[in-house]
Amino acid sequence: MKFFLRILTFLAFAIPLAGTMHVAKAAQAETVKVGIAAEPYPPFSELDAAGHWTGWEIDIMHAVCKAADLKCRIVPLAWSGIIPALQAGKIDMIFNSMSITPAREKEIAFSHKYYNTPVMVAGAKNLNFKATPQGLKGRILGVQVSTVSETYAKKHFPGAHLKIYQTQDEANQDLVDGRIDATMADAIALQTFLKTPQGKACCDSKGDVAPDPAILGSGVGAGLRKSDVKLRHKINAAIAKIRADGTYQKITKKYFNFNIYGK
Repeated sequence: MKFFLRILTFLAFAIPLAGTMHVAKAAQAETVKVGIAAEPYPPFSELDAAGHWTGWEIDIMHAVCKAADLKCRIVPLAWSGIIPALQAGKIDMIFNSMSITPAREKEIAFSHKYYNTPVMVAGAKNLNFKATPQGLKGRILGVQVSTVSETYAKKHFPGAHLKIYQTQDEANQDLVDGRIDATMADAIALQTFLKTPQGKACCDSKGDVAPDPAILGSGVGAGLRKSDVKLRHKINAAIAKIRADGTYQKITKKYFNFNIYGK
């Protein structure tokens, strides 16, 4: 009888404890290291006064991670090394305005797109030209390294004198200082630059470049290792969820008054 009572007492304490441990384990979200370029790229990503990353893309990333039940930690890196860092396991996901292109899809996998905007050329106000091969012939054109802009310019603007920069900020500053005639990048990023006091004073838009899906891609998605199929499915489902429940639109209205998602 005493032995039977001891068994009952043990079960009374052990079963709730085991159940508690199971619930605690289930409540722990998977930690995902998210790589972004270390330099600001407003309005998509930039550091606030407290040193925290903010911006439309940062807000969308946090919303996607919440919807996917993931604990995401931002890891700032040099843009030119961000894909190698993913492949080496230093980060688990790239969420940083990376266009989904056939060339990149040979190296990594992508989620479904979460936005799609054109590429624009901005140039000095005192120079009258358009974002065409003829317009940029003989011009000094600054582009960021390892971007679709660099690849596009090399193919479509053979008459331009290309100057390669590590960051878009450096290209923008050289445009302000008159060291280059033009730069090209995401239209929203350049429009944001053109609204700054320096941008307003020096430069204006020369128009969007002609489409080339093989280079410019089909939109921007999260970059992932090809082997992380489960994580890719989670991110795809989370992007669909925040678009369906209005979270995506609510965040976007804080930054833009147009459809950034694209067609």
